[in-house]
Amino acid sequence: MRGFYIGRFQPYHDGHHAMVDRITDEVDELVLGIGSADDSHTTHDPFTAGERIMMITKAVAEFDLTTYVVPLEDINRNAVWVSHVQSMCPDFDVAYSNNPLVVRLFEEGGIEVRQSPMFDRDRLEGSEIRQRMIHDESWRDRVPSPVVDVIEEIHGVKRLQHVSDTDSLRRYTAESEDLDEPEVGDPADQ
Repeated sequence: MRGFYIGRFQPYHDGHHAMVDRITDEVDELVLGIGSADDSHTTHDPFTAGERIMMITKAVAEFDLTTYVVPLEDINRNAVWVSHVQSMCPDFDVAYSNNPLVVRLFEEGGIEVRQSPMFDRDRLEGSEIRQRMIHDESWRDRVPSPVVDVIEEIHGVKRLQHVSDTDSLRRYTAESEDLDEPEVGDPADQ
């Protein structure tokens, strides 16, 4: 049986890893869908699809499980999202998710969905890990060691700190538009 598990994996962390470990008991193969694969270099989505493929591939190598890591671009059309996923991935028999919208869409598409409890959700949340990176706080204990290696190799913390720097964003905008005080929204919204 082949399973499907989707996430943004920004970054792939110990909560994701615990979920994959749990799934390995139920399937022979696993498709890991990288959601929002077309987004990168923002505080919400700092890592590219290729970087996330590296993180996941290296982290799941410890499992005795055939895995396929597939980047999935956002299409922003929920009614056809499941068929989009199916067109981009190997066939799968069961999907794993706790996201209410994803569960609903797969169920409407006739796909069995299995949910599981979140693993240490307060500590293992992507937004919390990214904030820790931005503020030079401890984050390495929340991701598998191969993910730490990838993030260090790509200078991911420095990138995240740079794209979250609203002062440099204001300075760039002011210089490019010759404005003294440009209106700039929250970088996390961009």
